[in-house]
Amino acid sequence: MNDQVAELFQFHRGQDVFFMLMLVAFLMMFIRRYEWGVALATLLVFATSFPLYILAQTGIFGAELGIELIIGAAFAAITLVIAIGVFLGHISTISYILVGVLFVPSYIFIEWFLFTFLENVADAGGSILVHMFAAYWGLGVILGLRNKAVNQEPAATSVHSVSFVWLASMLLMVLWPSFVTALLPPEDIIPGMANTYLAMVASILVTYVILWALKRTIDPLVFTYAILAGGVAIGASVDLANPWQSWVIGLIAGAVSTLSFLFLDEWLRGKTGVWDTMGVHNLHGVPGIVGGLAPIVLGVAGGSQAIAVIGTLVIALILGAIVGLILRIMPRPTKMLDDAEAFPAEEMRATDPA
Repeated sequence: MNDQVAELFQFHRGQDVFFMLMLVAFLMMFIRRYEWGVALATLLVFATSFPLYILAQTGIFGAELGIELIIGAAFAAITLVIAIGVFLGHISTISYILVGVLFVPSYIFIEWFLFTFLENVADAGGSILVHMFAAYWGLGVILGLRNKAVNQEPAATSVHSVSFVWLASMLLMVLWPSFVTALLPPEDIIPGMANTYLAMVASILVTYVILWALKRTIDPLVFTYAILAGGVAIGASVDLANPWQSWVIGLIAGAVSTLSFLFLDEWLRGKTGVWDTMGVHNLHGVPGIVGGLAPIVLGVAGGSQAIAVIGTLVIALILGAIVGLILRIMPRPTKMLDDAEAFPAEEMRATDPA
């Protein structure tokens, strides 16, 4: 495959990544009164972080503008979109612009830590860089911000709002191979696609079995989130694992994600006093750790991989907490978990029993 054809092929995978970025917003629209606000926050952080990443890389670090840099900027933006899921509703809408500005230096630093400071870190599909960093940076933000008032806000769902989540989850599953193989050479793309789908279908099965065994009913939100855990976890070894190993990684990731939603979520909320609004830690943080450690278990990575996982967790929490402390100076939201905070005309819709 010549360079021009390879670049065009990579362009199409890059487009899928941008599509996934927007779908993440729909994945977080389960609160009945908080749908437009989620979409707006997503667009604001995307519109801030994406150009800032490109400008920083080209203007400060001398990077060449090409398809890989554009995909790298999309990775930065989607990492931030995932991260804000931790504190959606905790801050005012205007603050998301500041969040985008403050996130880019954090993300560039963790990229340097993983792929320049450390050597031989396996993370082609972003289990550590994207998912782990997003979850623990977001947790750092809420720990620094400490807006406990949001804990008292209602978060009622409806068939309409949860249907957004189902649709987004199923479409993200279809597109996920493009994300984890976006920066891989052409010869690794088809095996990577097979590994990704094997990991994700394993998550579907184990999530259903655990929910049925423990609750005799299927929580629609837990199910639609946890079935994506295989995609989160396979990222670090998408180009290293064989099909059987990929299926097992998805099985383990789906199990730990489901159990995190059922048991860890409330325990962590009680210990910290703050609320991970969208359960990002359960879907991206814990399965991200599983994925980050998988290359060690597979025997294809060593000590640097463990340092990468532990270091990312610590660095993300510290950098996120600093941002959370800065956000304290911003105006607090007039309404939390409510479209009316950004769209006053929505007050009538928000109080409409229908």
